[in-house]
Amino acid sequence: MVDPGKTVGTDLRGVKFPNEFYAGARNAVTTCLRIQSSEKVTLITDEATQTIAAAIATELDAIGCRWNGFVLEELAQRPLKEMPRAVLEDMESSEASIFAVEVQPNELQSRMQMTDVVNRRRMRHAHMVNITPEVMVEGMRADFNAVDRLSQKVLEKVRTAKYVRATSGAGTNIFAELEPAYKWFKTSGIISPEKWGNLPGGECFTAPGEVNGVFVVDGVVGDFLCARFGILRKTPLTIHIGHNRITSVESANKELEQAFWEYTHTDENSDRVGEFAIGTNIGVSRVIGNILQDEKFPGIHIAFGDPYGAHTGAPWKSTTHIDVVGLEFNIWLGGAAGEEQIMSEGKFLIEA
Repeated sequence: MVDPGKTVGTDLRGVKFPNEFYAGARNAVTTCLRIQSSEKVTLITDEATQTIAAAIATELDAIGCRWNGFVLEELAQRPLKEMPRAVLEDMESSEASIFAVEVQPNELQSRMQMTDVVNRRRMRHAHMVNITPEVMVEGMRADFNAVDRLSQKVLEKVRTAKYVRATSGAGTNIFAELEPAYKWFKTSGIISPEKWGNLPGGECFTAPGEVNGVFVVDGVVGDFLCARFGILRKTPLTIHIGHNRITSVESANKELEQAFWEYTHTDENSDRVGEFAIGTNIGVSRVIGNILQDEKFPGIHIAFGDPYGAHTGAPWKSTTHIDVVGLEFNIWLGGAAGEEQIMSEGKFLIEA
């Protein structure tokens, strides 16, 4: 058992970090997670991200809560095959958890083990996968209360919509038929026990009924492919979708084309649209080549693979999940009253 306020191995209190991290760390702990002094927090990090975790630890100390910190490389070999037992055991007595880690290939299963505990115990969980100094001083400084107000307005509209239609100047033209039995959620940065959220936050998402059309990825692709290929504006990836599954992909970057195709054919549902989302972080003005922040960029992003069925209600699963982000969308919602445009060329037509 780890003593409250301690870290296994490296003492995060002794790790130096830039002063510029304070604002983002305070946002995470105070605004987004709303940690109370009476609570206990599990803080999970790795060697690559421990300066960011150190800033978060400072804010946890400032609140006066109990917390235990874990540096993954000091508990298990990377890439992780399973989440270390010490981490999972500590989470069993925490009200909240923070995962600030630079992920490696084939570690999704270990993260699912962690979020299984989060879901079962209804913990408030901040998922800061691939958080970087750039994200800490940009996306994490957003006014998450304003993002939450906009997200709530978008959520109220999409919950009554029957379909979403979207186009972009790059060539996206998709039609998403919505399934009434599947739930919409917002992860605006204000995290509750209802649904753990990525930080920085800012999206409304569901599992779609059926998606058809063409999605041009001129932003970024997710998971470990994001760091490998970066921003795709000059060499976009075009994805053709029929009956909710990838039918073909094409890009001038053949290495990207092959890597994405292989990733989305890992299992029988890896090529299936599992997530349909609208980014709502109006504090983010550009994509930076980091999926953690870029998927919150105002517009549409979709993901192939696992539909987060424990939340959305979708009855199928996948061992993979990869997001793709496009830019400068036009978005329409269709419902009983007709069609309403909520975004034009990447700008919301809804006020926060």
